[in-house]
Amino acid sequence: MDKKETTILEQLQSITTEQWLMALAALAAGWILKKIAIIVIKRLMKLAEKSESDFDDILLHAVRKPIGWMCFLLGLWAALTVLPLPTEPVDLDRFAFAFMKSATIFIGFWLVVRLVSGFIKSAEDKTRESNPQLAGVLPLGRKTLVVVMWILATLIALQNLGYSVASLLAGIGIGGAALAFAAKDTLANFFGSLVIFVDKPFAIGDWVKVGAIEGTVEEVSLRVTRVRTFERSLITIPNQDLTTKPIENFTRMEKRRVRFEIGVTYDTPVEKIESGIARIRELIAADSEFHTEGTAVYFTKFESSSLIILVQCFTVSTEYAMYMQARHRLLIAIKREFEALGINFAYPTQTMIIASAPSQGSHEFPSTN
Repeated sequence: MDKKETTILEQLQSITTEQWLMALAALAAGWILKKIAIIVIKRLMKLAEKSESDFDDILLHAVRKPIGWMCFLLGLWAALTVLPLPTEPVDLDRFAFAFMKSATIFIGFWLVVRLVSGFIKSAEDKTRESNPQLAGVLPLGRKTLVVVMWILATLIALQNLGYSVASLLAGIGIGGAALAFAAKDTLANFFGSLVIFVDKPFAIGDWVKVGAIEGTVEEVSLRVTRVRTFERSLITIPNQDLTTKPIENFTRMEKRRVRFEIGVTYDTPVEKIESGIARIRELIAADSEFHTEGTAVYFTKFESSSLIILVQCFTVSTEYAMYMQARHRLLIAIKREFEALGINFAYPTQTMIIASAPSQGSHEFPSTN
């Protein structure tokens, strides 16, 4: 056994029995205090279950274990204070109290992490049905925040133990840059999901069009968005694409436009055309599924084989099925009204006018001498 170890052992052996007993008593008191604190908090948790608010349940559940270990740490601190630990040749006293500070930091961060995780989990449960996008982003946000807080706690603890944190941070920075470069697509999709969460261009069940893709949004995750097309195929779109392409959301239309043209024959009298236009306006006004504002029914142009009547109106419902039903009713009603008015629908035709050729005997030829 070398001199340094002998010196430390001799200093430890110089501690009196009374001091050891006092240190053990402090440890026992800390342990007992830990058990009492846990029992008290458990009883408070039972009382908190009767309240309507989730705040007290989350708070008590978060502090139960950290508070218990903090009580034991208090007893350990008292025990180390009682014991005259050696300071030469190795400063055990300084190391022990630096360790205690680091342990206190870890328990404090542990308490904060449990509080934050508890509140975020509660928010996940509450928003799972009302806002699925937010509920999908919250778990990753919670895990990321927990990792960041534990890294911060570790750096502070190492600083208290006397290690150089600056060189460690430099190494982390280089490694983080390499990791970010390797996972740039994953990060781009993640930030794309954050953009979707913040801007909320669509929600689950919305009918959207992204570029050439059109369908109903079925799922929004942290990496991709899945759209079910009307052909019933499932298309997976990376979230980073949704930040660079225009998104057309048909579900959020305030009203939906019905627009078509009717061609009638050229031999239709002007009076009948005006009567037909008036009847179309009356049909739209009488149907509760159409808005009264924005209706336009006019004779607009002459085509090669028809006279064109433009019909434009807006449905109250933006749902596709309701829209098609309203459009169907209007077209059927127009067909009936035009038949009753004697207005014929035009179809592409050509009229050929053939001039009669002059008779053979009528031709005059120049005389010859």
